[in-house]
Amino acid sequence: MSEPFFFEPFAPTGVSDIADWVGGELPRGESDAKITAVGPLEDSAAGQLVFFDNPKYLPMLETTRAAACLVARKHADKVPDGVVPIVVEQPYKAWGQVLARLYPESMRPTSLDGSRGVSPHARIDPAARIEAGVIIEAGAVVGPEAEIGAGSRVHANAVIGAGVRIGRDCSVGANVVLQHTLVGDRVILHSGVCSGQDGFGFAMGPGGHRKVPQIGRVIIQNDVEIGANTTVDRGANRDTVIGEGTKIDNQVQIGHNVVIGRHCVLVSQVGISGSATLEDYVAIGGQSGVRGHVTIGMGAQIAAVSVVEADVPAGARYGGVPAKPVKVWFREVMTLAKLAERGLGQGTPKARDKD
Repeated sequence: MSEPFFFEPFAPTGVSDIADWVGGELPRGESDAKITAVGPLEDSAAGQLVFFDNPKYLPMLETTRAAACLVARKHADKVPDGVVPIVVEQPYKAWGQVLARLYPESMRPTSLDGSRGVSPHARIDPAARIEAGVIIEAGAVVGPEAEIGAGSRVHANAVIGAGVRIGRDCSVGANVVLQHTLVGDRVILHSGVCSGQDGFGFAMGPGGHRKVPQIGRVIIQNDVEIGANTTVDRGANRDTVIGEGTKIDNQVQIGHNVVIGRHCVLVSQVGISGSATLEDYVAIGGQSGVRGHVTIGMGAQIAAVSVVEADVPAGARYGGVPAKPVKVWFREVMTLAKLAERGLGQGTPKARDKD
């Protein structure tokens, strides 16, 4: 199962060149050594570049057989003899910079069927407007009055609905469905994303639940990336907005009228209920939920598996169910643990005999 490898191999690259790319220092070792591959810290081999960032894996660093290692200064002395330390401020960030140089094709989804232009097996309405350099793969559907900007790629079986706008240098993955959506430049939508479908709007009552029309749009600003099978509902009476630079993981649900600010991070299986607002730089851990009509302030962080039921101040760190400041949450958890231990230490009273 070692073959095939899906990315083109890179030419041997000098350790000194890699250090220049990331602004790193070479305190010792052979700066003219060549890197021929990259690999994981725990399974490294001669000629490979690795990185070390998490102290949990310190024993693996001390036994690595790689040619060079991206490492913070405080851990540089743990790099074994024979391995060149490349000292950087943020090893994981530097690792990303290096991989982007060595494997540039990995930065956005690649072609599924090898198309170089518009496939004859795509269905494109005559009223659609397609700029030069667009790639549209087999099975894709582009509706009337849709617009796709130069350098964008629409993968197999994606559906671009009537009037949808897609900016330049975007990637629309396989089986993506876009309707009532405006997309900026350099946006990546991974396979299975659905954007612009009805929000969950019903006037509920004892005689049944009357559907309320959803007449808003979805606005996805520049440099957003949305993971596979995430859904973004269109607005009910205003727009659902995802701010520039925001990164959204797989299988996230974003309800109608939600406004997400710039450079937010939403991890897998987060659910954002309708009309919630996330200000800029908010980060939410996986499997968390946000109640409708609440506001999470700029730079706030929500721990994984939490439920936000009320507004969160800017810069706060919250967690738990319901979410609260992490210091309060940790005290509650410790108190409950102590009570449980005390109860176990006292034993369990015997059940009384029943007549």
